[in-house]
Amino acid sequence: MPEATFNTATLGLGGNLGDPVHAMALALRALDQRRDCRVVAVSRLYRTPPWGKTDQSYFFNACAAVKTTLGPEALLDVCLDIERDMKRERIERWGPRTLDIDILTYGDVAQSAPRLELPHPRMTDRGFVLMPLADFAPDLLVNGASVRQWLVKADVHGIDVADQNSDWWQTA
Repeated sequence: MPEATFNTATLGLGGNLGDPVHAMALALRALDQRRDCRVVAVSRLYRTPPWGKTDQSYFFNACAAVKTTLGPEALLDVCLDIERDMKRERIERWGPRTLDIDILTYGDVAQSAPRLELPHPRMTDRGFVLMPLADFAPDLLVNGASVRQWLVKADVHGIDVADQNSDWWQTA
């Protein structure tokens, strides 16, 4: 039987209801405990102003890289299952949430499918995604430019580092 091929995916995590830092940490540990996923990098933890719908509490955000044998849609299903396990309810777009896990990139895959668009269609506009992603993947190419290059153009006003240690997810 051939050995499974691991691909690298990057994820964006966030939340602003309940204990979002704990929810993100549990989500990362759940992914890391799977046989088909391994967390290989995690950003520092950031406190960020709400985006899109601004009349809500600040968020906590982070990014992670995972090596996985799952395909993009299967990884999406795993992430959605983890969100549901954490009591995520999808009530309003960009609204408050206990946990959000977005697949930002999956290797070099570029797709515009109904369930999953890769790279994430709005990631290059979001400082709260680019800042944590730049912690471990500043040279990752997204739509022809590096994360570092996109970050220079992004609005990062009000984004603060909440935890300098990238191992926050192992103890939270």
